[in-house]
Amino acid sequence: MELEGRLGRGAARELASATPGPRQERGTGDEARSAGLGAVRTRRFLLCLYLVGFLDLFGVSMVVPLLSLHVKSLGASPTVAGIVGSTYGILQLFSSTFVGCWSDVVGKRSALLTCILSSALGYLLLGASTSVFLFVVARVPVGIFKHTLSISRALLSDLVSEKERPLVIGRFNTASGVGFILGPMVGGCLTELDGGFHLTAIICFSVFLLNAGLVWLFPWSEVKFSTTKNDLQLGKNNRLSGNTGYKVQDAATARGATTSEKIARLPWIEVLSALQDMKSLIFSKMWDIFLVRLLMAVAVMLYYSNFVLALEERFGVRPKITGYLISYSSALGALAGFALGPIMRLYKHNSHTILLHSSVLTFTLLLLYSTTHTMGVIVFSSTLLSFSTAVGRTCITDLQLTVGGAQASGTLIGVGQSVTAVGRIVAPLLSGVVQEVSPCGPPSLGAALALVAIFIMSLKKPRSSGNRSDKLKSE
Repeated sequence: MELEGRLGRGAARELASATPGPRQERGTGDEARSAGLGAVRTRRFLLCLYLVGFLDLFGVSMVVPLLSLHVKSLGASPTVAGIVGSTYGILQLFSSTFVGCWSDVVGKRSALLTCILSSALGYLLLGASTSVFLFVVARVPVGIFKHTLSISRALLSDLVSEKERPLVIGRFNTASGVGFILGPMVGGCLTELDGGFHLTAIICFSVFLLNAGLVWLFPWSEVKFSTTKNDLQLGKNNRLSGNTGYKVQDAATARGATTSEKIARLPWIEVLSALQDMKSLIFSKMWDIFLVRLLMAVAVMLYYSNFVLALEERFGVRPKITGYLISYSSALGALAGFALGPIMRLYKHNSHTILLHSSVLTFTLLLLYSTTHTMGVIVFSSTLLSFSTAVGRTCITDLQLTVGGAQASGTLIGVGQSVTAVGRIVAPLLSGVVQEVSPCGPPSLGAALALVAIFIMSLKKPRSSGNRSDKLKSE
């Protein structure tokens, strides 16, 4: 009887523990409410980032299409203008990877504020430039610190899952594209005024100051990031491993590490160590991705490098009308971000195939643009080209993060920006030389480079797209 009583009491306790009590139900409800609140905060933070991208490209697109005309008004020949334009790319080449690593070390907020305010200073100096030398000086801070979009994309990668990343980056590109819709129209109208370029640069400076204030007011404390500024602390001996999906792995560390030992490693030492660790990944496993990125970037930059001057020389189109055409093309590029979700589902999340097909379309349109003799075909090619380049940019970034791993997202995107910066060096030089022969030369050369990129993508089979597709299906 005593044994039976004990068994009965034990069974009763087990039954009581198995039965959810009011406290357990309350805890489950609190967790659900907390998860819902976290999702709302993340969504609100994403909207703030979209606004940052919009303001950034709105300010930049007011000025950039007018740079070639301004340099020409300062007395520079096309070749000299190409050399001057390359200074921005040279600075971007040496700063992109460093700033990307630095943002992983010191935090995205500090990096964003520094980049925005320094770029604002550059555009203020640009508005005051009255000679080619001052023009070059004004491009220095912009070339070093103009990485707002790349840091913002790294933030997006830290906030969302791998499955959501292409869609979120596509929406970010769409928001940025809306800024590129309005900017050329405003800049084209202002340049018709006396001192219009200087006024446009001052307005761009004001937009960047507004953007810095927005970043300062971000609800940083309300969201959780998948990576923090300490994720790249190389005191933890982070190393790249080609056998683990090319991701940055945290090696085991001694638990007895003191606080003074952690503080002893300065941020710049961590950045240099991170760059060394990324070297093997870039040049051995991802060379084809970065080479395709370089070729397509140069191809598109050659198309835009003399767009305003080419239309003026070939068809007598005024800069104001060209600004409207650029805005129209940018609007269609922004709409491409909304179409990215259905496209990804249609291709079963195979970014490599989407990138290949968009590159084929880009090559065809560049060839058509460079050989046509009517404005109607120019408008048609610009219409579809804005769509193909918008999709291609998103896919190359997603493919880069998928193969490289998203733990060091700032570093990976910074390396990609450095590759693009090489294009910013090469494209103005090539454009200046080829333009001496014909205004159709730059887009024709761009079409040839796009064809080379297509050939490389056709030879190199995707290494991870299939596995990723299966993974996303299981999710």
